[in-house]
Parts: sequence; C-alpha cells; structure tokens
Amino acid sequence: MSLTLANSTLSAVPHASLKSLRASLVRDLGDGFAAVLQDAGYAGGETVFGAFREWCGRRGEVPEEMSYALFQQNAAQFFAEAGWGSVTMTPLGDVAVAIDSADWAEADPAAAMPYPACYYSAGMLADFFGRVADGALGCMEVECRTAGAARCRFVLGSPEVIAHIYQRLTEAVTYEAAIKELA
Repeated sequence: MSLTLANSTLSAVPHASLKSLRASLVRDLGDGFAAVLQDAGYAGGETVFGAFREWCGRRGEVPEEMSYALFQQNAAQFFAEAGWGSVTMTPLGDVAVAIDSADWAEADPAAAMPYPACYYSAGMLADFFGRVADGALGCMEVECRTAGAARCRFVLGSPEVIAHIYQRLTEAVTYEAAIKELA
C-alpha cells in the first residue's frame, strides 16, 4: 500500500519550496533561521506520525506494537513514499541511533552551507521518533549534503545525549568520539 494524501492531514510541499524557505530565512534571520525551522519541524512531527500510524493501520500494523526491526523497515518505507528520501537506521552504541539518507529532501548541495542545515527535518524526526520512545528525544544533524557531505546523518538520542554531542562538537571533538564517551 502506498501513501495517499487525499484524506490525510499532510500536504505535498515541493522540495524546491522547502529549500527556498531555508534560503529566505538564512537571508532574513541569519543564524536565527535554525530555531525557526526546527520548531516548525517539531510542530509537524505529530501530524507526520499520525499519517504513519494510518499508513501502518492500512497494513494491519500498529507502530507502538512493532518490533524494532519492523518499525525501522516501515518507517524507512514510509519516509521514502512520503518523498523525504531513502533512509537507513543504525544503532550508535546503546545511546543513540543514526538516520542516514543519501537523497534527503531538505538537503540542498547547491546551498553550500558551512554546517549541517536540515533543521526542519531534525525537529520533525525528534517528535516523530519520540512518540514511540520511552521518553523525549533530541535530534541533531551531524553530516549534511547541504554542507558537502555524501549523506545526511541525523543522530537521535535523549536530550542529555544530544546536549553532550553538541557540547563536544563545539570543543572540536567528533560526534563519533562524543558518542563513544557515553558508552
């Protein structure tokens, strides 16, 4: 079964519009653009998860009752059908999960940003995956096609884990090393 938007609370937004929105916010808000996009993404996470729940329901499945492997498989297929891109999920030790995509919709290699910039997605993914986690999740993009990387990589973890990774990145420590410090 494929995703349909006709009776959904989702709308199809062209990738070009999302990229143009980011460019306009960068121009008008400078570094403040990140919080605006992340908040907007977080606000939409509930709706995206609701669409995922409906999508799973048409398959006779309930997201909160799926095994981790089945949830991963279904989430990856849902995001691909929804137009976000291909996704793989990989545990990063016991403290975080990486969500990787070589064709993520929000990424714009032509923008040549100096740092990861898929903030809308980070907010949306934090809320989406937080709905099936044992507690709140944070999400940080650590690799981005908009910044010249080959893929977009989002790291999901508890707010404390994400805060630790962010702090260590500001100290010129790689996110991989920061995660290993928590093992």
